[in-house]
Amino acid sequence: MTDFIFAYHGGKMPETPEEGAKEMAKWQAWFENLSDAVVNPGNPVGMSKTVSAAGVADDGGANPLSGFTIVRAKDIDAAVAMAKGCPMVSSGNGSVEVAPVVEM
Repeated sequence: MTDFIFAYHGGKMPETPEEGAKEMAKWQAWFENLSDAVVNPGNPVGMSKTVSAAGVADDGGANPLSGFTIVRAKDIDAAVAMAKGCPMVSSGNGSVEVAPVVEM
């Protein structure tokens, strides 16, 4: 079994407490469905800065990170199948980048 990072891109902050509770319920249901595969549920993240040889971009770059989760799966195809159930993906509000965590 390998650990995979789900890097979330897109999405939006809920505008009302009711909308926030509804979105949180979707995420909790998805995590419950993933069960023991969730190694670290992660969190949303704030606006990032992109550091490169050209300097620092304050806007998060071309595809800003909005959060992360770490899951465990037998292979990347299994991890991708898990990611397809992400509330951001099913709502059309974002995407999930799936990558294996390489042990060094």
